[in-house]
Amino acid sequence: MITKVKDLIIANIGEQAIVRVEEEHLQPILVLQAESLVEIAFLLRDTAGYYFDFLSNISAVDYHPDARFAVVYHLASIPYQTQLTLKVEVENDRRSDNLPEVPSVASVWRTAEWHEREAFDLMGVFFTGHPDLRRILLPDDWQGYPLRKDYEDAETYHGIAIK
Repeated sequence: MITKVKDLIIANIGEQAIVRVEEEHLQPILVLQAESLVEIAFLLRDTAGYYFDFLSNISAVDYHPDARFAVVYHLASIPYQTQLTLKVEVENDRRSDNLPEVPSVASVWRTAEWHEREAFDLMGVFFTGHPDLRRILLPDDWQGYPLRKDYEDAETYHGIAIK
């Protein structure tokens, strides 16, 4: 399946859209250029014979201490009973005022709105073009991103002890 998807992307978008294929995992992962993500998502959703109509999950990955993050997309084609994993990697200096940015796929799959908000809230990945990117689990004024490996737990929140 991964070879067919790779060939589809190369034929329609170009070889530059694909960074590499990671085949050492239980399920192969197609690593993509962030700039091509939305175009590839529409291609995979709308192409007959593929029809990846369901985005089941988005996960953000922190490669601390490296200045690198990744966003992993788990797709499924319900009619064809196939699955596909995509990944986009982003270099970032880890500063809280300079979040890693990835294009939003909410225009392709509506479920991405919630998944992207969670990745933003907990890992600090900014999804450009998201229709309503704001915290979903933590209070709006929370400082930091708790799933980052370098996150330090706050001792208080508005004067209330957390520990």
